[in-house]
Amino acid sequence: MMELRLPTLEQLRTVYDADLLKAFPAAELKPLRNMEELWEVDRYRPWCLFDGDEIVGECFLWLGHPGWALLDYLCVSSARRNGGLGTVLLQKLRERESGTVIFGESEAPEDAPDAAMAARRLGFYARNGLRTAGYDTEMFGVHYKTLYLFREEVDDAALMEEHRFVYQSTFSPEKYTQFVRI
Repeated sequence: MMELRLPTLEQLRTVYDADLLKAFPAAELKPLRNMEELWEVDRYRPWCLFDGDEIVGECFLWLGHPGWALLDYLCVSSARRNGGLGTVLLQKLRERESGTVIFGESEAPEDAPDAAMAARRLGFYARNGLRTAGYDTEMFGVHYKTLYLFREEVDDAALMEEHRFVYQSTFSPEKYTQFVRI
């Protein structure tokens, strides 16, 4: 039986090395130390999908105001990819975080180095119930489409405000101004 639950600190460190380091470009990956620090102050929720004792996927939330969270990373272990676990992760996340507007960024195909992969990723999210917001973002020079998962439509202005809050409450004003466009 697959279960979405929080890992131990040691399990978080293991999946960071085993999955996230391999799945994400270094420029897009938050340092493990930052995840640990945010988790310690209840600003990060590193959900892991367990198949028995084995972690087969992760969906990490960067928490904003109550009821709002940024989907920081969604990853399926390399040995278990293309078997529907990404869909399972999102279904279980929807159940666990039913009162939370979960928003995130997915690379815009028109500016992506691999436009076909970026388009497939957007298709995956759309098939799994994520809606495309009415605004794009740019993070550290990368153009993204903004997506969100919630049981009803969310006003773009409210979504933008919460999106900005997550970054503004973590980054220095200089870093935010230099690297974040929402």
